[in-house]
Amino acid sequence: MRFPSLRLVLLPLCASLVLAACHGKDDLSQPGGSTPVAAVQGSIDLIKAGDFNGLWKHALPAADYVNLRTDWNRQAKDQPPITTRDRERFKATMATLTAPDAETTLYTQLQPKLAQMQQQYKDQLPVLISIAEAFAKSAIQQNKQLSAPQKGQLGDVVDVLAPWAKQTPWFDQAKAKQAIAVTVTTARKLDLKSPEQLHALDFDSAMKKYSTAYDGIRQLLAIYGLSVDDTLDSVKLIPLENKHGRAVVKIDYTLLGKPLTTESTLVQQNGRWYSEAMLKQVREAHQKTLHHPSVPVANAIAPAPASTTAAKD
Repeated sequence: MRFPSLRLVLLPLCASLVLAACHGKDDLSQPGGSTPVAAVQGSIDLIKAGDFNGLWKHALPAADYVNLRTDWNRQAKDQPPITTRDRERFKATMATLTAPDAETTLYTQLQPKLAQMQQQYKDQLPVLISIAEAFAKSAIQQNKQLSAPQKGQLGDVVDVLAPWAKQTPWFDQAKAKQAIAVTVTTARKLDLKSPEQLHALDFDSAMKKYSTAYDGIRQLLAIYGLSVDDTLDSVKLIPLENKHGRAVVKIDYTLLGKPLTTESTLVQQNGRWYSEAMLKQVREAHQKTLHHPSVPVANAIAPAPASTTAAKD
């Protein structure tokens, strides 16, 4: 349940980038959806609301949701020991970010460095991003869990994100000032004083912290030109197939002004619809936790590709 990794945030966040609502709404307090599209609609509404506890409760059958909570709380009692160095670093970072004059202090420290960094890295940064792009594409192609269409879809996303990263004015002083304000505000809302407090979070408390962190990340991305909300609002869902308890949904969406598409699979259980990929991941993570209780549940559920996580909603 390592909070810094934000694994339980990143997975629904990846899904949220390629899903949106365009049909009738279900009761979001109920697990799953009455139809494949309604299942997607419900999860998107919960993502927009930043309700991650509600998202898991909606995206999973009741028994799987109970297992997820139980596994989380079990792992909370089996965290690795906190070193003195980690404790001091954590406290120093949070103290700096939450000090009464943190915004002014941090910007004063950063401002003279921005011009220097712009001069020093303006030519190197595009090259470094190109290298990262190549590594990302290579990792996608070598991933044996992805189908050929999924690899192509993820490659398309990388093709859109890389030019954005190269053109974004990362050293712009006005944007840096805004980013510092968002970071400081988010840190204050998280209100974490020590790593012990972090490790002691139960499932409900952790989901609230993830919601706060997600809102901060969404604001930071928007400052630099990547609007999660715009992407969510752009999505169109097109049912392609629905038979024998299995459905395929086409998802058209716009990322940074570029039209993209993917497909997702949902399955029906007890009359409700759920992501096939999500159920598989959560159930495999539960089995790993039962057989290897030292493996944190947040790490056992690795972020799935957008093309597969989309189906979960």
